[in-house]
Amino acid sequence: MVVAPATPPGRRPDPRTGVVAVYARTTTVQARPSAVDQAVTTLRDDVMISIQQMDGNIGLSMLADRETGRCIVTSAWADRASMQASAQAVQPMRDRLAELMGGTPTIQEWEIAVLHRRRPSEAGAWCRVSWIQQDPAGQDAAVELYRTRVLDGLDQIEGFCSASLMLDRDSGRAVSSVTYDGRASLDASREAGGRLRSAVLAELSAELLDVVELELVLAHLRVPETV
Repeated sequence: MVVAPATPPGRRPDPRTGVVAVYARTTTVQARPSAVDQAVTTLRDDVMISIQQMDGNIGLSMLADRETGRCIVTSAWADRASMQASAQAVQPMRDRLAELMGGTPTIQEWEIAVLHRRRPSEAGAWCRVSWIQQDPAGQDAAVELYRTRVLDGLDQIEGFCSASLMLDRDSGRAVSSVTYDGRASLDASREAGGRLRSAVLAELSAELLDVVELELVLAHLRVPETV
């Protein structure tokens, strides 16, 4: 049985919805593959330290494909107000990192609607990230389906570590990130994960926009469980 979590103290409700939720900002960069390792070092030793000192920050992570250079950096925030208040201070750090990587950053802001950890992610973990588009009016149904059917299905897959669902409620776009304990487990999960994804998309009448598989090169998110 899935139980809604208690509201953590000190978290502020979204003024638009009245809902207390955790938020995230993702920065996607198509980097030079040769620059990925240096970007990881800079993010870990410089950028992350500064961001973690900002009010309301609850961690940072980075996904990367060292062959193609595609990278996704995610910063998590205790509420929407904290995320928005950080934007001006984060921008110059983000721009410097993107310049180092040789790419142009694409920024998106999300509500973290679901987060479930079966076990901690350790070095060598990999993620499968899926973006979908649906009618914004159907996003509550998507959250409920993810909390029940998706998480139940993922819990049966060998090597599964954690999963999250993030929403842009205005556009109807959502992104699911599923973490496995290594590349071998990720590869072995591909067929079962694909069947589960197809069934959910059909039930939601949603469109699959993209699926990528990336290494979890930095994992310092402290987002609370929602299930």
